[in-house]
Amino acid sequence: MRFDVVDLTLFVNVAAEGSITGGARLSHLALASASERITNMETRAGTALLTRLPRGVSLTPAGEIVLRHARQMVAQHAQMRAELAAYLTGQRGTLKLYSNTSAASWLLPTRMAPWLAAHPDIPVDIEERTSADIVGLIAAGRAEAGLVSDSVESGSLTLTPVMDDNLVVIVGAGHALCTETQTAFENILNEPFVGLLADSALQQHIEGHARALGGELACRIRMRNFEGVFDMVAGGIGIAIVPHIQTRIYAGRFAVATLELSNRWARRRLCLCYRDESTLSPEMRGLMDWLGSGGGD
Repeated sequence: MRFDVVDLTLFVNVAAEGSITGGARLSHLALASASERITNMETRAGTALLTRLPRGVSLTPAGEIVLRHARQMVAQHAQMRAELAAYLTGQRGTLKLYSNTSAASWLLPTRMAPWLAAHPDIPVDIEERTSADIVGLIAAGRAEAGLVSDSVESGSLTLTPVMDDNLVVIVGAGHALCTETQTAFENILNEPFVGLLADSALQQHIEGHARALGGELACRIRMRNFEGVFDMVAGGIGIAIVPHIQTRIYAGRFAVATLELSNRWARRRLCLCYRDESTLSPEMRGLMDWLGSGGGD
């Protein structure tokens, strides 16, 4: 069976998108070319790898086997190219680390500085995404590692817990709920909310749960950062859902009360996420080890 890197990358992308059309787009191939490559892969394998559906495709058991190995091979090929390019240019490539909102706003700033100071020749690019997006990118071999909530379905990926990251509700000191200690999301869905910007990974996560209940958050205002959220809540503009770790920073500065959010999806931990250590570059493995050990805490 002779599958080249283009074949394997295409197959990973088709599986991620659930369609040959989507896989072709991600692989920068014409649809006809992508279809021919998939057909040739099945001919060489001697069995069907995909089940064609009215809308999209699904993997056959043989396709699941190919996908598992294809992900590793595509990731290793990308790692080889990156390390070889770094060798040829005399530089190390930029580490691309994906992170959900909570880790990007609090955990990484506090733990990354010492590591960056100890590795002055390694630039790091942090991109904020939802935990579900990050898991999807890593599973498809399009990302090396990230920081996610353990509330997301991670399949066979490695999750290493770093710290608790429960979501809580904050209300102004004069709010009717300020004497309560706990509430459920469905009980506050009709309250006016203070939210983060619409492209915030955490905001998308919360609004997704609102839609699952058949509702929409009534955001009176959206703020760029958590400091602004706490300020608005303290001013009586609305209530908000924030990571509990943010209350360590701002609750003492603003007159707000904190309530536990009783929904299961609100109880979560921040975790390092990657396929397995063998797929990580030496630099990323070092960063993962540092963050996993507490980052000098």
